[in-house]
Amino acid sequence: MPPKKRQSDAPRRKSRQSDVQRKTSSALHSKSPRHDSDYFIAGDPIPNRGRRRYKPGTVALREIRKYQSGTQLLLRQLPFSRLVREIAESVRPRGEAMRWQSQAIQALQEAAEAFLVHLFEDTNLCAIHAKRVTIMQKDIQLARRIRGVWGGLG
Repeated sequence: MPPKKRQSDAPRRKSRQSDVQRKTSSALHSKSPRHDSDYFIAGDPIPNRGRRRYKPGTVALREIRKYQSGTQLLLRQLPFSRLVREIAESVRPRGEAMRWQSQAIQALQEAAEAFLVHLFEDTNLCAIHAKRVTIMQKDIQLARRIRGVWGGLG
């Protein structure tokens, strides 16, 4: 029995890479670099540069200084008021309406914001203690656990 022939008896080709002519780096960079003066004609208006971009963290530090120096509330009053009314409605029995004085809601908001700011201060200390700058959920849990029942664990 004669040996089997290959399906194609055509001579093998070289790899495609050797067939393709390669460009040299000098051919790629033969054009001279363009200058800004090539794009603008005298008398054209100055192009818009866009908004200034600060380094990461610069704006955050500015905001921290702004909020630490001020005494205004950080949460908007209307959404906080809706939240308080919704929670109070879920606690009260059906049919009993509850009316709120604006000073009562404002006092609740002051207390809630003071609690949250203090909690985040402790949370930040926990993150720094763990040699991190980013706060995580476990930092909040640790801060609340260290505070105990009267510190807001309740």
